[in-house]
Amino acid sequence: MNKITRSTTTKSKLMRNLIQRRFGAKASQIRIYEVGPRDGLQNESKFVPTDIKIELINKLVAAGLKDIESASFVSPKWVKQMSDGVDVMKNLKRAPGVNYPVLMPNLKGYEIAKQCNIEEVAIFPAASEGFSQKNLNCSVEESLARFKLVVDQALTDGLRVRGYVSCIVGCPYDGPVDPKAVAKISEQLLTMGCYEVSLGDTIGVGTAGSVKKMLREVLTVAKPEQIALHFHDTYGQALSNLLAGLEFGIKTVDSSISGLGGCPYARGASGNLATEDLVYFLYGLGVNTNIDLVKLIEAGRYISNYLGKPTDSKVNRALGDRFKKQEDIVKIASCDL
Repeated sequence: MNKITRSTTTKSKLMRNLIQRRFGAKASQIRIYEVGPRDGLQNESKFVPTDIKIELINKLVAAGLKDIESASFVSPKWVKQMSDGVDVMKNLKRAPGVNYPVLMPNLKGYEIAKQCNIEEVAIFPAASEGFSQKNLNCSVEESLARFKLVVDQALTDGLRVRGYVSCIVGCPYDGPVDPKAVAKISEQLLTMGCYEVSLGDTIGVGTAGSVKKMLREVLTVAKPEQIALHFHDTYGQALSNLLAGLEFGIKTVDSSISGLGGCPYARGASGNLATEDLVYFLYGLGVNTNIDLVKLIEAGRYISNYLGKPTDSKVNRALGDRFKKQEDIVKIASCDL
């Protein structure tokens, strides 16, 4: 080993030790919540057949992911891509220990989803009035009343409920969003009975500074373990925003295979933080995600090839087919050459 390699390796180990001290022991418990099969695909113009969606989910399971949002039960008139939610969930062979949550906007969607042997549902109010009107065709207050009906019924039926909050720092219609509004909705969702609230930067305008400001407010009404982070990468800030969030002790991160994503009601929103990039990033911090990045890259290639477009994951593009073993990629991520 030459001097440069020794120096790089030493610096890498020092950085990982610093990260571990800064984040504490909980850094090793970071949970990845995959949203690609639902949030990732919902904005794609090319319809993805049921069997392709199921195979994508199976590949994500094979890579080691344990939480995979698999379908939504919204009106096919507005989101045609998700119109086969029943077929996806009824034909999907569930793997032991894997959570397959689904999303719905109202009680009607819940009643349809309930036919599919679901265990977890998700609801999605917005932090801004403008986005709530465009996305849900009602005010924020009205949306929360609708969602409460879903939560009450789901809890009665013994299901888990996750809440999303859209537009946590900026709205395509209303502009900057007050952190107090995000905190208020988060508190209401937790009071309803949501076990977790995922905070979504829907149009990806957040920075480490604006995210920290928002989180300081939210964490006055919630514990870090009740919060998840959901960043779109429109301005290339997703990973830096994530790092800012991890400093608060938050342990759950949403991501999408191949960086897929976007929203039909959010002008200019690009895809989500790519799961491949997230896993590589975490391995670089010394966090063992127990996810096989080789298989994850394969899953990203699979769906990107079907869609006929290049992957939006920088890690997927950079690593390509050069590595066949997970441990070799971890060495690259950690600079342990």
